[in-house]
Amino acid sequence: MGKNLTSRAEDYSKWYNELVVKSDLAENSGVRGCMVIKPYGYAIWEKMQAQLDKMFKETGHENAYFPLFIPKSYLSKEASHVEGFAKECAVVTHYRLKNAEDGSGIIVDEDAKLEEELIVRPTSETIIWDTYRRWVQSYRDLPIMVNQWANVVRWEMRTRLFLRTAEFLWQEGHTAHATREEAVAEAEQMMNVYAEFVEEHMGVPVMKGTKTASERFAGAEETYCIEALMQDGKALQAGTSHFLGQNFAKAFDVKFANKEGKQEYVWATSWGVSTRLMGALVMTHSDDNGLVLPPKLAPIQVVIVPIYKGLDQLDAISEKVEPLVKELRSKGLSVKYDKRDTHKPGFKFNEYELKGVPVRLAVGQRDLENGTYEVARRDTMQKESVKAEDVVEKVVSLMDDIQENIYNKALAYRKDHITQVDTYEEFKRVIEEKGGFVSAHWDGTGETEERVKEETKATIRCIPLNEEKEEGVCMVTGKPSTQRVLFAKAY
Repeated sequence: MGKNLTSRAEDYSKWYNELVVKSDLAENSGVRGCMVIKPYGYAIWEKMQAQLDKMFKETGHENAYFPLFIPKSYLSKEASHVEGFAKECAVVTHYRLKNAEDGSGIIVDEDAKLEEELIVRPTSETIIWDTYRRWVQSYRDLPIMVNQWANVVRWEMRTRLFLRTAEFLWQEGHTAHATREEAVAEAEQMMNVYAEFVEEHMGVPVMKGTKTASERFAGAEETYCIEALMQDGKALQAGTSHFLGQNFAKAFDVKFANKEGKQEYVWATSWGVSTRLMGALVMTHSDDNGLVLPPKLAPIQVVIVPIYKGLDQLDAISEKVEPLVKELRSKGLSVKYDKRDTHKPGFKFNEYELKGVPVRLAVGQRDLENGTYEVARRDTMQKESVKAEDVVEKVVSLMDDIQENIYNKALAYRKDHITQVDTYEEFKRVIEEKGGFVSAHWDGTGETEERVKEETKATIRCIPLNEEKEEGVCMVTGKPSTQRVLFAKAY
């Protein structure tokens, strides 16, 4: 099974596209801009979903489901929200088809026009806040802590599997609170939940921060974000959490009677991550041989490949391997024993390398005689011979080792690609030649931000949180600046 992958150094974008398809994660569909997530790719998404869902429930959230269709009038109730999504909306105008009278095929029945056009959800704030109006009367009804697992549509014309597609899968949390402080705390908490998940389970280090006014979610007062750095030096927004203030409550008239009986508008948040995380996973860890998956999210954590001549040898190997499979599974590991006789061992080695299986065991006649297994780890490509009685302990310890190693490797890359600059000339040189995050002073104006974007294609990824503020002067205008911000080219 030849991989024939373009190398990252040769063409990173092409490498990514080829890898996603050849490793059986996803493929383009018959609908332009939409993807088919294949079983192997969906298995990774299911593991992500399960862990995130657990973390959401541990922080007091419940799952619900809201309609796919949103009346057009709802979107127009919050001005900045509709402005932010207007260019990406798919619109349903009719509800019936019919056969053309001339026999040329199926056409839209013009008599079946909807009274009000429906938007295929780009995000659900409007339909959810219309619903919350019926759920909230008193402070006793608050907080509402709801999450939805769903698909959304944003009509993208330039698409790339997982990173940007017209339809994608995600979760969106929508909470309602009695006080501003409670809502802000919720938005910050969910940013931290995302950061914990991405770092501890995906093995991807992130920077936490807030977005500038121009980069905020449409209708938000504050957007908290986590930003990751890919191996080509570009940033990727891995998750966002929004403090929406009372904007949506006012737009949809969601009020509650406080403890004194006075009517107040509710405070809101929303937050989400999507299948874009799959793209982050691929681009952060993988190499020219294929995927490198963190053990916590790998659909197959251990694969065992027998090397044999004839069925008698296979039977002898299987007799030893099958109890091992049971023992490894009893440790909570997902194990595959690949004894297909339709493919040779070399093909299988190549296949599981391409698919990023963290640990591969190989066992042949000589291993049986010596009481050993060949153990190969995917992250470093190292192999060693391990005694049969030690192999379970070895494999279990490798899970932690690999998880830690790929995180540390990504962290080292990021540390090496955060560059502090003080002049605009230096900034332009670093962005063009080195890439990565560039830490620089900015005067806080949208005009300067837009100028940098136009001239360098770099954007402010975040205003970092939890870092010491250092006063200085803007690298572009020389005006005062209260702290450094992180710029990068981004996906």
